Amino acid sequence: MSGHVVLTLTRIEATHLAELLGQFAELVGSSPAIPDPALERLTPDVYPEDAEASREFRSLTRSDLLRRRADDARVVLDGLAAIEQDEDELAPVEVSVDAVQLRAWMRTLAAVRLVIADRLGIVDDDEDRDPDDPRYGVYDWLGYRLELLVQTAERGF
Repeated sequence: MSGHVVLTLTRIEATHLAELLGQFAELVGSSPAIPDPALERLTPDVYPEDAEASREFRSLTRSDLLRRRADDARVVLDGLAAIEQDEDELAPVEVSVDAVQLRAWMRTLAAVRLVIADRLGIVDDDEDRDPDDPRYGVYDWLGYRLELLVQTAERGF
């Protein structure tokens, strides 16, 4: 991948995403002190058949993995912070993202989506759920945005 891709959001989407990412960065940054099932989902068992080996691997890699997730979230937050403020919340805004930043965006949106899935009890995207239930709106929106980023990355923009 080379060059840049321009992501278009509305101001309100960018604002809400920045708030969500701030909460995410706080969650992964507090990982050693606060046990949280969502963090377990971000650092899954690598040896499901061997609990002891998984526990040992997690103890050696968890802090580094969560630190990298926090670093990725900061990359996305920095991009969102560059957006000029305006009173029109529905006005489109553009965020220029290079190849390295695009990877951080994809990893971050996927990780935030996993946290939200944990909070909502989603185990499988194919689960039946009420399409009118607003609690799934952010989860679905993140999935939509992530899919657009993945398609962009596959094209090699």
